[in-house]
Amino acid sequence: MHEIIGELLKMDPTTHLEFTRMTCQVIQNLREMPQPVIAQIHGIAAGAGSVLALASDFRIFGESGSIAFLFTKVGLSGGDMGSAYLLPRLVGTARATELLMLGDKVRADRALQIGLANSVVTDDELEVATRALAERLATGPIEAYYNTKRLLTRENDMSLHGSLELEAMTQAHLMSSEDFAEFYQAFAAKRPPEWKGR
Repeated sequence: MHEIIGELLKMDPTTHLEFTRMTCQVIQNLREMPQPVIAQIHGIAAGAGSVLALASDFRIFGESGSIAFLFTKVGLSGGDMGSAYLLPRLVGTARATELLMLGDKVRADRALQIGLANSVVTDDELEVATRALAERLATGPIEAYYNTKRLLTRENDMSLHGSLELEAMTQAHLMSSEDFAEFYQAFAAKRPPEWKGR
């Protein structure tokens, strides 16, 4: 409270805008970076932490984990750092309205039920489950993952026609990649593909 809210109260409106633009840039960077991002949630992800989790590509909760979008509880808009853009796309507008306006804690089991969590594991399994997903992503077809993430982010604001054209161009590009050829060679040889990320 003192280190963030107390310091914000000392700033002028110009500095407030610089600060909020900086926090929004963090979210934009997370969405635009080529690597998939995994949020591992144990304890509570609240405020900015909740939006960092929201902007991640995967959210794995420990059974004791929870998330809360607390901005209205301190007198600010629930739409902060891209939450009003990202959250409805995961859980729908009605649930996003509830979560962003009321700021109530969402426990792991409910997060899974409403589509906010990708999976919930026991607290003891959380580290292992997160590492397993990270290893799967790191050893998989990296270029395919990157382009999937890029399309998911870009197409949120596009028409169907524009989305179809962007997907056609992306697939045509990837059909010339080494990874696509490697998949076919591995399939023909009945062995696992050796992804190169090219």
